[in-house]
Amino acid sequence: MNMQNETDFEAIFDAARKVVEKQSHYYDAIALKNTEKVITAFRHHHVSDFYMKPTTGYAYNDLGREKLDEIYAEVFGTEAALVRSQFVSGTHALAVAMLGNLRSGDEVIGATGTPYDTMQTIIGYPVKTKGSLVDLGVKYKEIPMKDTCIDIRAVCNAITNKTKMVHIQRSCGYSDVRGTLNVKSIGELIAEVHKVRKDIICFVDNCYGEFTEEIEPTNVGADLMAGSLIKNLGGGLAPTGGYIVGREELVYNAACRLTAPGLAGEMGATLGDTAREFYQGLFMAPHVVMQAVKTSIYAAAVFHRLGYFVKPRHTELRYDIIQAITLKESKKLENFCVAIQMNSPVDAHVTPVPDRIPGYQDKIIMAAGTFVQGASIELSADGPMRSPYNVFMQGGLTYEHGQLAINNAAKMIGEAVNHKNYYD
Repeated sequence: MNMQNETDFEAIFDAARKVVEKQSHYYDAIALKNTEKVITAFRHHHVSDFYMKPTTGYAYNDLGREKLDEIYAEVFGTEAALVRSQFVSGTHALAVAMLGNLRSGDEVIGATGTPYDTMQTIIGYPVKTKGSLVDLGVKYKEIPMKDTCIDIRAVCNAITNKTKMVHIQRSCGYSDVRGTLNVKSIGELIAEVHKVRKDIICFVDNCYGEFTEEIEPTNVGADLMAGSLIKNLGGGLAPTGGYIVGREELVYNAACRLTAPGLAGEMGATLGDTAREFYQGLFMAPHVVMQAVKTSIYAAAVFHRLGYFVKPRHTELRYDIIQAITLKESKKLENFCVAIQMNSPVDAHVTPVPDRIPGYQDKIIMAAGTFVQGASIELSADGPMRSPYNVFMQGGLTYEHGQLAINNAAKMIGEAVNHKNYYD
């Protein structure tokens, strides 16, 4: 690389940093509000070191586990919560929430178009999978989004007397068409659905979206919501786990699916140091989420200037921690992931390669040199090996680390062009 190219890159990186600085006050205010929400709940529930001790066996009367459920319920404004290390992933938490509340003959409406790959296996559509909702006799119909918005009228018109649940995916997933939903738009859909029938369960997949706004979908009427603890809410400390929050009856039904009918949330040991990591992770989450948001804005600013389509753009408000970049070529997708891996704190010497992963329709390449395996609140990148070769970057425990990795990725796959006046 010659000196002129090096100078152009450094100018782009400097301008991108200024873009983030201009927006920081907005996101810092959200982090402050959500930190206040968390610390208030901790104070209300008298959190002490006593609640962070491990338990074993059946773990009856695990006070730390019960107290954390109460804190989550307060933070999300719900009747109940189920926060467990026994959830192996966010996908597992989503599956438990749905399977625990749906029966053969019930109908689910997908209000946000085609869900991401692993959600398709839970539903069993378009490919029927063993143990999926469709396999167990649940009916499913999908309403495409209208441009980038929910087609509320179409969703409401699709409701029948068999409709039990409306599924709402907040994040864009692997879509290069739809965007991530803000809480306001989710609330508008829920209000209209409940006008048709109040008893319909409005269920939100909140993965990647927690603490990116001052309010959550449960604050605007969501009956049930689920997500992962190795994404936003774990704050980079939770080693595993997931959560379900919502109406007490619905959370109880999900708990019975996680353990066994009648046992519900009364059992489940908190092993090792997990309790402390869950509590401290939640405390750290509002700040860490905004580190990831700033990292995403920076990536959008850099790669847009390099001539790539980015979604969302650096000027758009953020409602999750995902940044999509359309690279158009398989080799560029691989190189981007290699650059992220090379600049990771763990396994930087490993070269990611595309491969088949359970739950996905195409080969996937993943870069994740993370302290917690698969933790997408830590800086990571992945994408399906299919046209237009989108990479989906998420996370970043620190904005500083995000800049280093993104700069390296930009140099590996892009050539700088004239940046003059672009960021004005």
